Amino acid sequence: MKSICVFCGSNTGSNPVFTEAAVQLGQSLAARNIRLVYGAGNVGLMGVIADACLAAGGKVLGVIPGFLKAKEVCHTGLSELIVTETMHERKQIMADHSDGFIAMPGGFGTLDELCEILTWAQLGLHANPIGLLNVAAYFDHLIQMFDHMVGERFLAQANRELVLADVQPEALLQKMIDFDPPEVEKWLDRSRT
Repeated sequence: MKSICVFCGSNTGSNPVFTEAAVQLGQSLAARNIRLVYGAGNVGLMGVIADACLAAGGKVLGVIPGFLKAKEVCHTGLSELIVTETMHERKQIMADHSDGFIAMPGGFGTLDELCEILTWAQLGLHANPIGLLNVAAYFDHLIQMFDHMVGERFLAQANRELVLADVQPEALLQKMIDFDPPEVEKWLDRSRT
């Protein structure tokens, strides 16, 4: 695995453990010589993980739409920066440059990016691992929702298995490296449509 895209908040959140986890993940990526790909922000957990990765000698690719760069939330010390026209283009470029994806605590933007990359995996557009860094049980309710979706037959169990989760950055990275994507022949149950 050469590059991992991290989706995370432009705020640091209410719990200092979120910041600690971002630092640990940035350092772990650098130690494993895995390039961080992210949304290029210099604020919140985005800025924390980028700074931690860079300080540990890692490489960081930031991808940001021009309208956000103009609002001066762009990190200016990255290894590489790509400026896009739109948010959609941003997500596509981040995906194109990544071998795996991790969601850390964040808001709507983080959930949007996570759900889109999960949908792309479900549709067979990529077979890269997708992980939740479930710091301080942040994603517990979302994980329960995924299980509820399986129980209500809106999500196949094989697709539910696309979501890896752990509370420790190193353990999550190892799960992602060991990931063997499930084979899903049919994601739509036509007998019930």
